[in-house]
Amino acid sequence: MKTKILLAEDDPDFGMILKQYLELEDFEVSWFQNPEDIIPLVHADFPFQIGILDVMMPNIDGFSLAKMIIKEKSYFPLLFLTAKNQKIDRLTGLKIGADDYIAKPCDPEELVLRIKNILKRTLPAVTESQIKIGEFVLDTTKLLLSHANGNNRLTIREQELLLYLLKHNRSIITRDNILDNLWETNDYFTGRSLDVFISRLRKYFNSDPKIKIQSLRGIGFEVDFPTN
Repeated sequence: MKTKILLAEDDPDFGMILKQYLELEDFEVSWFQNPEDIIPLVHADFPFQIGILDVMMPNIDGFSLAKMIIKEKSYFPLLFLTAKNQKIDRLTGLKIGADDYIAKPCDPEELVLRIKNILKRTLPAVTESQIKIGEFVLDTTKLLLSHANGNNRLTIREQELLLYLLKHNRSIITRDNILDNLWETNDYFTGRSLDVFISRLRKYFNSDPKIKIQSLRGIGFEVDFPTN
């Protein structure tokens, strides 16, 4: 079965190029030039496996559209297209919960590679569907972190990072190792995105003092997750 891609791009020429190229790569693409046409789908049947959203669109920008989607489908992977190529745009997208971004005009081959890398992370390689972490339970099939005080729905990237930290529990993990293994690239923006996701995980686990994700300046992180 083909992977179904939601493409929101108001530029008719660029949108057509992306749609045709992605279809040549055996994806099924639903292309929307008007982001308002996507809103009814968010609240009803949403058959897509990944979304590609242009940041600059009329009426509804990509960030606002992403917030609507994530509110209803918090597990949904997203990739932003940005023409500005500015740090603030990229950090905004990452804070919203996007999995990746790419600057326009982009190389279609690079876009396909990024899509495939995101999709690889959609089904994390774990042997248990539920993992006990201190006072919490992680349901990897639902991307749900449960606690007596409430639940948090994780993004795919958050769960991916958490599983990597759990794999290296009670040890020191370098930033380079995390970025090379999970992001497959190591630059300023991916480094900042890592910090964003680490901050989120600390916030989620804040109610259990036994869980520690400690930053080691210039090195990385030391983690301690009680799993018994």
